[in-house]
Amino acid sequence: MDTIFYNKIVNSTAHRPIRDLLSNEVLNSKILLPDLIAIAFDTEDKNHHKACWILELVFENKIEWLEPHLDIFCETLTHFKNESALRSIAKICLFTCEHDLKHQGFFNQKHLQKITEACFDWLINNETKVATKAYSMRVLFILGKKEEWIHPELKRIIAEDSAKHTAGYKAAAKDILKRISK
Repeated sequence: MDTIFYNKIVNSTAHRPIRDLLSNEVLNSKILLPDLIAIAFDTEDKNHHKACWILELVFENKIEWLEPHLDIFCETLTHFKNESALRSIAKICLFTCEHDLKHQGFFNQKHLQKITEACFDWLINNETKVATKAYSMRVLFILGKKEEWIHPELKRIIAEDSAKHTAGYKAAAKDILKRISK
């Protein structure tokens, strides 16, 4: 583990310029990616959420870099509890599914199952914040194009839960319901 890079993560903040700086460091030196992944996926590390923020920006630019790490990524999904980390992880799930939609075979059936389960869990969990739920809806909408049972289940959950959520949730739900209906 690169201790200098680890300390940069520990001392980082949520401010976008700092996250951009660290993500660019990884994008310019891919050798740092395994360390970043190790920190992000170690949910016992109190700074893992900071690594997730940076990882989100890295995978936004280079989602194909996740491919060799998809097994560990998918196995770790259910371990994330920190809401700050969850938001970024849900967004990485979205990038993964969008990439697979364009490049069939990016992930396998086991990965699809793990991502689907995690997103449904985040969607129905009362403790999960709206941003994570909104990303989960989008992921499940995409996955519903591969698995027929997902759209009816997603539609049911959104319809039942919309009344008890914020305007942000309702807006995301309305968009997804409209897309499912097409």
